[in-house]
Amino acid sequence: MNFIRNHFANLLTLGNLFSGCVGIINLISGNYEITAICIIVSLVLDFFDGFVARILKSDSDLGVQLDSLADMISFGFLPGMVMYKALEPFGNEISGIYLPFDLKYFGFLITVFSALRLAIFNVDTEQKYYFKGLNTPTNTILIFGYFYVCKVLGQYSFLMINPVFLLIFILISSWLLISPIKMISLKFQSKKLKDNYPKIALLIGIILILIFFKTAGIPLAVIYYILISLIFQKKLGKS
Repeated sequence: MNFIRNHFANLLTLGNLFSGCVGIINLISGNYEITAICIIVSLVLDFFDGFVARILKSDSDLGVQLDSLADMISFGFLPGMVMYKALEPFGNEISGIYLPFDLKYFGFLITVFSALRLAIFNVDTEQKYYFKGLNTPTNTILIFGYFYVCKVLGQYSFLMINPVFLLIFILISSWLLISPIKMISLKFQSKKLKDNYPKIALLIGIILILIFFKTAGIPLAVIYYILISLIFQKKLGKS
């Protein structure tokens, strides 16, 4: 019984890893709906593994390391593969210039900077009640949400036909992962209403965006998250 209690959170983390692997395979095969489901499963398990560990008082160094390794697959390699797929049709040509390698490999800059972001997070003691830089799960929602809306739903599809835009998107996303910008976390330090204005504004805004834009609003919700975090920079870290 103690074994289950001590390792239940780790089993959830391994479930996150497994779901990420399945999502990647289906992404490669073009089964984007299944990939979307796998990302959702990974997000849920990634949230609850830490929550369960705190409830059961089973936090451990093993769990911390395992969480980062699982996230590296589900929220590091997977979004890199998404941008690989997005750039694949363009070959090695960009604005009439031919490169000695295909553009699609630039997609893995997301994977590289995700690894760097996870390593920084593991050694940074400041990120307890806020994130410094865009966390990897949210970055994955932004990248896959954008890809899914354009590729599968056919909305904003004009954004998928310009490799320059895609490369700029990759560079911005990579920078956001390791940026010094404080991002809102839903971990509550204070029960005072005034101290939680950023979180309340975030939740209300995201709900409204998803109501009005539905699935197409997913990448817009992440952009709103970044903007609202910028607005409340001075308040973050104090509550």
